[in-house]
Amino acid sequence: MSRAFVFPGQGAQTIGMGQALAAAYPQAKAVFDEVDDALGESLSGLIWEGEQDVLTLTQNAQPALMATSLAAMKALEAEGVSIDVASCVAGHSLGEYSALAAAGALSIADTARLLRTRGEAMQAAVPVGEGAMAAILGLDFAAVQDVAEAAAQGEVCQAANDNDPTQVVVSGAKAAVERAAEIAKEKGARRAVMLPVSAPFHCALMQPAADVMAEALAGVEIKAPAVPVIANVRAAAVSDPSEIRALLVEQVTGSVRWRESVVNMAADGVSEFWEIGAGKALSGMIRKIDRANGVRAIGTPDDVKAALEALNG
Repeated sequence: MSRAFVFPGQGAQTIGMGQALAAAYPQAKAVFDEVDDALGESLSGLIWEGEQDVLTLTQNAQPALMATSLAAMKALEAEGVSIDVASCVAGHSLGEYSALAAAGALSIADTARLLRTRGEAMQAAVPVGEGAMAAILGLDFAAVQDVAEAAAQGEVCQAANDNDPTQVVVSGAKAAVERAAEIAKEKGARRAVMLPVSAPFHCALMQPAADVMAEALAGVEIKAPAVPVIANVRAAAVSDPSEIRALLVEQVTGSVRWRESVVNMAADGVSEFWEIGAGKALSGMIRKIDRANGVRAIGTPDDVKAALEALNG
């Protein structure tokens, strides 16, 4: 059985995530300590004892979710489950950074600093209230691309996240996204839901953030990952450090091609997906992409033990 390790993106954050892992595994606690040191603050205190609305701020949620994913990865490693158990890794948006850190391409400290910078830059790129995102339910990616094009009317409106066959997210100028939601319903979408986000991610309005990330990524070492990483914007495996760097910059304004990524991993023989970190959002998407895919979410010590038993069973 071939498996992929996949890492969640923004939206999965909850107060208390990773705390049980840190209590059960010194290796997991060390991840949170390393992230705290890298950022010069107690992010772990916010994650475990803070307020949900503060944790949800983009500049906090991004490094926090990465820390939780890497803590789960270190707990697996403590039980003898190394990255080599996976044939590839992938992550949804910021989760791609978690995947790269798990595969040894980026250090945990560098990843924490990059994600803090990324979160701040994405928030600063567009004044609050000027951008928006909406989930279009019941239309495929090509149909939503057409909807976004029709809705743009000279403003930015793009199909940003191809999550699964039933959900595509549009992103851009607020008025254009609102038009897209209405057009989508006219075109047969089951629902169009405005998302409670603070910025229009993964569209051309994020270009200032992409410029910031180009500079930030130029200053860190990126190694060849231990296993291939499926890049969001390409939905294909990459291992070359210079290519990884370029694609992380492109990812800020480019579409997250998650559905295609899962389809391509399955076509390459992956039959089981382990979601490493907080929540089960990716597991739900993967099931909708192909119910034949096996999924397993690993975010607690019990999940780690169950994964170990399944692996050795």
